[in-house]
Order: sequence, then C-alpha cells, then structure tokens
Amino acid sequence: MSRSDIERRQAAELRASGRKLVGYVAKFDSETRVGSFREKIARGAFTASLASGADILALADHDPAAVLGRTRSGTLALREDADGLAFELTLPDTQKGRDLAALAERGDLGGMSFGFRVHDGGDTWSGDLRELRNVELREISVVQSWPAYGETEVSVRSRQPEGQLALLHYWLETVR
Repeated sequence: MSRSDIERRQAAELRASGRKLVGYVAKFDSETRVGSFREKIARGAFTASLASGADILALADHDPAAVLGRTRSGTLALREDADGLAFELTLPDTQKGRDLAALAERGDLGGMSFGFRVHDGGDTWSGDLRELRNVELREISVVQSWPAYGETEVSVRSRQPEGQLALLHYWLETVR
C-alpha cells in the first residue's frame, strides 16, 4: 500500500439524539488488530488535520454517494479531547438519515469508522505495533457492521415528547 492510499478504521461508540449522532470516532491509546499487525492512536493524532480547516465528510459505510454531513456546512463537528476524536453529526432528513437514527436509537449500529492518510513520519512502528501519531483525516463514517476499534461509541440524543398529542405530532414530523 502506498502512503497516498486512504486507510479506514472502525470504532464502536456512538449515541443518538433525535437527528443528532454523538460519540467517538476514535479513542486514544486503544489497541486493535488490523490484519497482520496491531495499531493504536496517539493523543494528538488528529490535531493538524482538524486545524487545517479541511472539509471532512461524514458518510454512511464509507460510501461517497451517502453524504450525511460535513465540517464545511457545520453539520459535522469534530474535536479532540482527553479520550479521543469526538464528533457531533446532525443527520439529514433523508431516508438514509432517518434509517441511521432509528438504528442508533435501537442500539443496532456497529459503530464509527474513519478514513485517513498517513504521510511520512506520521506513524511509528515497534515490532508489529503501529502507532498513528499524525494522520490526515479525510472522512468519518457511521457503520452498520463491526468496528475495528471496539472502544469508540455513537448514540442518538433527543428530547422525548410529552403526552399523546405531542407523540403523534413528533411521529408526523418524522414521516414527512
């Protein structure tokens, strides 16, 4: 694989809140097996990429035809904190967006993933352990299958309607 190829890693922490998904795309210092080697992400691995102002996409299952949001429009927010790369994604009012919100509310999504490039000097090796130290983040993806990094999360956040009339109104708004 050349240094210019985009690599993808999956992770599992997400929460849903109405039309928003929140969680972690990647957790620092969490080791996983990728084929014939182990890998972990160092603190600050995404700092330069986030500071660059590049437009980072949110996709469904790494499909460029299934854009869910992007940093340029403000529908995707990314930040590094002490735990890892956190995200907040406002889902579009599309069939894919509604489906993903429903799956997240039920806890049926596999997790999160990210596509990245590693430039020279952006990783270090110690035996079969690769540490990602500086990556060019290209996209994040909501995945419906299995994550490579089991420590991450995604979930939906929402306000629950009160009363039967509010519930009916809420339902009508979601099926429009």
